[in-house]
Amino acid sequence: MAHDAAVDYRALLEAERASLQHQLEELGFGEEGKIEYDSNFADTSQVTAERGEAETLAVQLKEALQDVLKALRKLEDGTYGICERCGQPISPARLEAKPASAYCIECASVVRR
Repeated sequence: MAHDAAVDYRALLEAERASLQHQLEELGFGEEGKIEYDSNFADTSQVTAERGEAETLAVQLKEALQDVLKALRKLEDGTYGICERCGQPISPARLEAKPASAYCIECASVVRR
């Protein structure tokens, strides 16, 4: 496992997971992952546009959450901190800045999501 023992990556990932889940809840996304609107919510063009923005943001948050959950699984199986593309260790500075990183900085510039 390639990481600095002084940094608690599990705590960083758990904090990021909690933050992402909170943001999804704030947007109104419930347990099933679908947005929950009040039945009295007016269906105007502005509301429709806001729903679209909320759903776009939610997709991004869900993708980030999946990355965090994947990183937590990697911690469990001992593969955390290893680049998925080249197999080299991901730098501790990158992992500290972005704990769910799946790629080293060199490979991240090649692999675009």
